[in-house]
Amino acid sequence: MAELFTSTSIATIIASLILLLVPISYSSPFITDGSRDSPIPQSDIDLLEFPLNLEYLEAEFFLYGSMGQGLDNFAPNLTMGGPKPLGAKKANLDPYTRDVIKQFAWQEVGHLRAIKNTVKGFPRPLLDLSTKSFAKTMDAAFGKRLSPPFDPYASSLHYLIASYVIPYVGLTGYVGASPKLQAAASKRLVAGLLAVESGQDAVIRGLLYEYALIRLHPYGITVAEFTNRISDLRNKLGQEGIKDEGLIVPKKLGAEGQIRGNVLAGDEYSIGYARTPEEILRVVYGSGNESTPGGFYPKGADGRIAKSHLQHS
Repeated sequence: MAELFTSTSIATIIASLILLLVPISYSSPFITDGSRDSPIPQSDIDLLEFPLNLEYLEAEFFLYGSMGQGLDNFAPNLTMGGPKPLGAKKANLDPYTRDVIKQFAWQEVGHLRAIKNTVKGFPRPLLDLSTKSFAKTMDAAFGKRLSPPFDPYASSLHYLIASYVIPYVGLTGYVGASPKLQAAASKRLVAGLLAVESGQDAVIRGLLYEYALIRLHPYGITVAEFTNRISDLRNKLGQEGIKDEGLIVPKKLGAEGQIRGNVLAGDEYSIGYARTPEEILRVVYGSGNESTPGGFYPKGADGRIAKSHLQHS
């Protein structure tokens, strides 16, 4: 009888624990109705909406690059009627690279849905993903006109170098936003977004690192040099010191000051760099000024944070 009582008690306790765990395990990470999380404050909403600018850019670049069509074809509701991107097209990718970029593309569609399930968001801003836009960025990185103009859609290697320009900027923004968030739902969302964005950046850097010493035709410039110049440009535009590093760096900037290979970028403790929305705008506008649109955003980014700077221009 004692054994039966003990077994029954234990079973009851286990069942009770399972019931206690069920709401936690199956609750939505993005609940904002106040039933489990506090309502999301306006400061969080601003910080969650701002990265939509980057997520739109990544989604369109990866969708077009891998499949030749964008959000208007695959998820038109997510655009909220925003203008179609300029100059985006299908890239000349090998099967392996196309498969990887296609995965990134659908991941970015998911990111847009996740953010818009949490905050209202805004329509897709006008994006310039044309060859001319990327060529201008590369010319600025090298301080001279490349001949012929850099074409991000020309080959897998060209496309991966162009991709090096994009996810990393977004992930530094998530690192920067994280400590400023107040609501639990906001923190969970940004942690999840940061995890995948970091993964995308790591894959891109890993693929490029294999070809770090290969010279890109017809420029005779190594892949590593492209990444270093792009990172230097972003540091210059951001105006807040080193927050960006290429694939091969001076030994003192490598992990623990012990190595020049730099497949993952990080500070002196190998911790991810953080950027503010203002720094990001300076970079993606290509102007070094958060109040002067240009670059990938001819008419500027959207959301309260970005618009607050445009009002001062």
